[in-house]
Amino acid sequence: MTIHQTIKFIGQELSQTLTDYDKWFDLDSELLRFRPKIGWSIEQITNHFLLILIRKGFNKAQELARKVDLNEALSSYQYNLSELDQIAKHKSFEWIRPEHMEPKGDKSLIEVKTILAEQINECKDMLHGIPNGEGTLYKTTMTVNNLGKIDVYQYIYFLCQHARRHIIQMQGVIDEYCRFKDAE
Repeated sequence: MTIHQTIKFIGQELSQTLTDYDKWFDLDSELLRFRPKIGWSIEQITNHFLLILIRKGFNKAQELARKVDLNEALSSYQYNLSELDQIAKHKSFEWIRPEHMEPKGDKSLIEVKTILAEQINECKDMLHGIPNGEGTLYKTTMTVNNLGKIDVYQYIYFLCQHARRHIIQMQGVIDEYCRFKDAE
């Protein structure tokens, strides 16, 4: 996969993420607030997603692009988005979430939906702002699943996979809610 194919693929993933998330905001309020025996409510899960931003990496990548030979840097770049696919699988790895990543629940669903759309569009704008591989130049340490250093493109893809993971988690909440209602 070339860098341009990678960017296009990630852009499509961002669009799909927004489409997939959209329906979760229209659920019945009782279901949205239902708290499973273990884990978060759907309302909390959607609120949690808002904590993830990548502006710093984007800015650093643009800055580095002015200082290095981008073609030389790209010559050894390995396109390994598939290493991040495990992130989409709920309970596929153990990770102790830092306290600052706990959902606060301080935003309404309308606010969450709006901010999510804004953040996804911001990620798309970032992709357009680093169209020639600049995003490979800056890496962030990702402790989730011991991923290690990931670049800006991988980080944006990570966000898509993280959102997919939450969609699976929310489906589990619905399944538990249905069992709870059936038992009543």
